[in-house]
Amino acid sequence: MTSVRRVRRIIRKFDPWTVLKVSLVLYTVMGLALVLGLVILWSVVNAVEIPQKIETFFTELALFDSTNIIPDSDQLLRSSVFLAIAWTVFMTGMTTLTAVMYNLVSDIVGGIEVVVLEETLNVPSAPQPRVPAGWSSNGAPPPAKPSLTIDEPTQEVAKTPG
Repeated sequence: MTSVRRVRRIIRKFDPWTVLKVSLVLYTVMGLALVLGLVILWSVVNAVEIPQKIETFFTELALFDSTNIIPDSDQLLRSSVFLAIAWTVFMTGMTTLTAVMYNLVSDIVGGIEVVVLEETLNVPSAPQPRVPAGWSSNGAPPPAKPSLTIDEPTQEVAKTPG
């Protein structure tokens, strides 16, 4: 059986250092994925010889004299890697700047209020063992009473003869 409780949370601050680290990793992975995707796409396009067909088409139309309209693969790879690095640095900076700006504005406005539904699972608990009277709740017996009793000193009365 579950019970649902509405909880109101307010997001007041983002730590800029944490935002910088997370966004740097995120945009680096995205940049690598874009470069890898571009390399795969370009190798498929080259295998079908689409760039050569485009160059011959433009040459036949006499739009261009040269047949080097499309750059070679190495130049495209270098430029895509450069653009991915520049995009990663730019977007990381913009994300961190956005977090700092949010922190400044949330000091004035109060932050963003988010209502969260919190589910709790009501699991029936196992029956607790009975603890004898005087025992502690962890099941330990009560401390033993000392068996040594100290008698009060007795006075000896001197017997007189007679």
